[in-house]
Amino acid sequence: MIQNLNQLMDYIEEHLTEEMSIGKVAKTVGISEYHLKRTFSFIAGISLSQYIKKRKLASANVELIDGEKVTEIAFKYGYQSIDGFSRAFRDWSGYLPSEVSENKVQKSFPKLTFYIDVKGGSSMEFRIEKKDKFNLVGITKVVPIQFEGENNAIQELAQSITESQRNEMRELGDVYPYQFLNASYNFDEERLEEKGNLTHMIGYATTKRNHYSDLEQTSVESNTWAIFPNQGSFPTTLQETWGKIYSEWLPDSNYELVKAPEISFTKFDNNQNNLYSEIWIAVKEK
Repeated sequence: MIQNLNQLMDYIEEHLTEEMSIGKVAKTVGISEYHLKRTFSFIAGISLSQYIKKRKLASANVELIDGEKVTEIAFKYGYQSIDGFSRAFRDWSGYLPSEVSENKVQKSFPKLTFYIDVKGGSSMEFRIEKKDKFNLVGITKVVPIQFEGENNAIQELAQSITESQRNEMRELGDVYPYQFLNASYNFDEERLEEKGNLTHMIGYATTKRNHYSDLEQTSVESNTWAIFPNQGSFPTTLQETWGKIYSEWLPDSNYELVKAPEISFTKFDNNQNNLYSEIWIAVKEK
C-alpha cells in the first residue's frame, strides 16, 4: 500500500494539468477506488480530492510568481472561468491571483511522500472470517463524523430507541453477536478529515426480513471480514483501534477494503475501564 501511494503521488505530479477522477487515479496503481478513498485520508490527513486540488493551486502559485498570466493558468489547471479559479485560489491561499503576481506572495503545499513509521513494535490481534449475506435491522440517523469522545448524535439515537423497538430487534436478531451493534455507512469523502456526515445504525444482525414499520433494514452482502477484538476503556480503546486499523494495519496488510458497513459492538458491564469490543471491516485480498 505504501508503495502504491508513492506511485500515486508521482502520477498526480505528472498529470496536474489534466482532469483526474478518483476512479482514474486509483486504476493507475491497482487499488480500488473505495479502498483508496477510505484509507488515503487516514494516512495523509486530507482527502485525495482535496490533495489534488491543493497541489494544483500550489503549482499555479509558482507559475503566478514566475509571471505567467492568470487567464492561461486558470484554464491550464482545469478551471472553466477566471472567477472560479480566483475564488478557489483565494480560499486556499488568502490572496487573489493578481495579488500574488504583483507582490510575489508564495504559499506552498508540498508533494506527499509516504513511509512506514514503526512505533513500539506493538501487534494487533485480528482474524479473517467469511460471513454469508445477512441483514442489519434497527434505527438510523445521519450523524456528524467524530474521532474522539462520545458522539452526542449517536448517544441521542441510542436514547431514542423505544422498549418496543428493543424487543422487535431482539426477536429478529439471530446472527452473532446476538446483541446491539453499531454500523456506519454512506460516508462523506471528507470523513477521514473529521468532516461531513455518515449514516449510523444501531440494531441487530439477522437472516430474517424486517416486517416492523418502525425499524429500518439494510442488506450486507457475503464478504470476507477482518475482525479486530479489543479490550479496555470505552470508548477510548475502541477509537484507538479504529485509528490503528487505517493508519497501521491496512497499509501493511495484504488486504484492501470492500464497500460495506463498518460494524462494531461492545459487551457492556459494570466496568467501563475494561470492556470487550469487536470491529468488523469487509476486505478482499489484493
